[in-house]
Amino acid sequence: MPTTTATVTRLIRAQRAVEGDGFVVRRPFPTSSLSYIDPFLLFDHMGPAEFAPGEGTGTPWHPHRGFETVTYLLEGDLEHRDSLGNEGFLRTGDTQWMTAGSGVLHQEGPSAAAQRSGGRTHGLQLWVNLPSSLKMTDPAYQDIRAEENAVDTRPGATVRVIAGELFGLTGPGRTRTPISYAHVTLDADAVVTTTLPVDQVVLAYALTGGFRIGDTQVDEGVLAVIDGADLTIAGVAERSEIIVLTGQPIGEPVARYGPFVMNTDAEVRRAFIDFDHGRFGSPTD
Repeated sequence: MPTTTATVTRLIRAQRAVEGDGFVVRRPFPTSSLSYIDPFLLFDHMGPAEFAPGEGTGTPWHPHRGFETVTYLLEGDLEHRDSLGNEGFLRTGDTQWMTAGSGVLHQEGPSAAAQRSGGRTHGLQLWVNLPSSLKMTDPAYQDIRAEENAVDTRPGATVRVIAGELFGLTGPGRTRTPISYAHVTLDADAVVTTTLPVDQVVLAYALTGGFRIGDTQVDEGVLAVIDGADLTIAGVAERSEIIVLTGQPIGEPVARYGPFVMNTDAEVRRAFIDFDHGRFGSPTD
């Protein structure tokens, strides 16, 4: 009888990239060798970075269409504004789940107070594809506060689930397609286990420290692709921070250019035309 124990099938080391006004990120994908892992389009590890007063950087006004952005703030604070008049403020442990859908302009970066005083910024951004039936849905937002996450503290381990079901917890995030998002903190040799969703891609990323799945060690800044039904993760450092993601593949063609992700090149060209004609709205003061 075949084993159901989850194993690592691929290791992807994050590459250095620069976003927005000069913020350096570690990026497992997209890169020249790996465009996306269906349904996930981009995974950026932002920081940790220490900014002196007046040095905080973010992303200027820019458009999105056809997918969702998920920003999970591990340390610091972050302000967000969009062309629909929405404003948001994230603190340590908060998540913003933005459905760009048919199109929106937005900007985000450290708060005015953080830019004046300086400080530490550390976070993650994930891009999640939308199926063709939802690419032109109305833009929408979820601000998920740290205290809303499903949390379980165990010997040597803390598990936080933001969305979906993992580790016996159900997160508060509402997803358009089946997705799970968990943050696991492990002491050295501490172990956590979970049953994985059927027929979903499974990824685990070492934010800090490292972890082990079976005989495979995953070092800091490395993303593991996982296959199997029963996942066991063990810490290998004094303190290891791990992100676990699962997602149902959409299985549709992907046409992407910069901030637009559609199904065909013609739809991407239409997005640029709509943007040029102001149909994404205008920046707000």
